[in-house]
Amino acid sequence: MPLLPAPGLDYFCTLEVDLSPPVATGQTLNGTKRIIPITGGRVHGPNINGRILPIGADWQSVFEGGVAELDAHYAFETDDGAVIEIRNFGFRHGPEDVIRKLAAGEICPPDSYYMRTAARLTTGHPDYAWVNRTMFVGTGARLATMVQIDLYAVE
Repeated sequence: MPLLPAPGLDYFCTLEVDLSPPVATGQTLNGTKRIIPITGGRVHGPNINGRILPIGADWQSVFEGGVAELDAHYAFETDDGAVIEIRNFGFRHGPEDVIRKLAAGEICPPDSYYMRTAARLTTGHPDYAWVNRTMFVGTGARLATMVQIDLYAVE
């Protein structure tokens, strides 16, 4: 069998996602659920700039041990008028004291915890049609009232 080349990563953009306080739905069979409304933000990168639309939310499940399963669905509009939908799924976890500080709104160094995502972008705009057939991965940081996610296209 041939040895396949490892995929590369190409920086695409940074998402600065503004958030409202979480709405707790409580303990379920699938962990503690909370909904975090997305209220806006910015998108910027070498070939893309725009604003995150004030629609969507992160539907999180938090499991024993502090692992948060992230499931965000929202959209952004580029400065040249394309609307791009994003589904971003991932995990955030780390040492108990760091997770407790993040939950209290404190800023912790991004390298003190794990926050990674896999994003699916879709659009009908012809100038960005390539995102419909590209896989994206991200690394993130939870800030006081926002999340930063750096997205990379998988080559």
